[in-house]
Amino acid sequence: MNKKYLILTLLLFSVCCFSQSRYVSQTTKKIVYTRDGGICQCCGSSYSLEYDHITPFSCGGNSSSSNIQLLCRQCNRSKSNSCYCKVHDKRVGTNCCDGKSTKRSSTSSSQCGGTTKKGNRCKKMTTNSNGRCHLH
Repeated sequence: MNKKYLILTLLLFSVCCFSQSRYVSQTTKKIVYTRDGGICQCCGSSYSLEYDHITPFSCGGNSSSSNIQLLCRQCNRSKSNSCYCKVHDKRVGTNCCDGKSTKRSSTSSSQCGGTTKKGNRCKKMTTNSNGRCHLH
């Protein structure tokens, strides 16, 4: 009898956790692909497409079709955990992590977008509106 309760508990727990995962079902992928016309919603590319959470999963966004969009790999990677594609300087989502709808705030700092002489990304923080520190 205890084994039945244990199995039932594990089953319910797995269903509960599965519904809160970042997994995007095949049905949702088909809906999003059709809705978005098979192109990146930022740059219009049809290569290396990925399914992106409009409101980032880490900020409470779910994996329903209304919160998923198609982005190419480059746009999705540059968007990261924000609402802007840094490659095309275009808004492609919402960012509930900071609760702001503007691109950058003059009071919050972000990592410099410049590169060092060795070709690595600068590690300094900046509050400049152009996204670069005083060295870049």
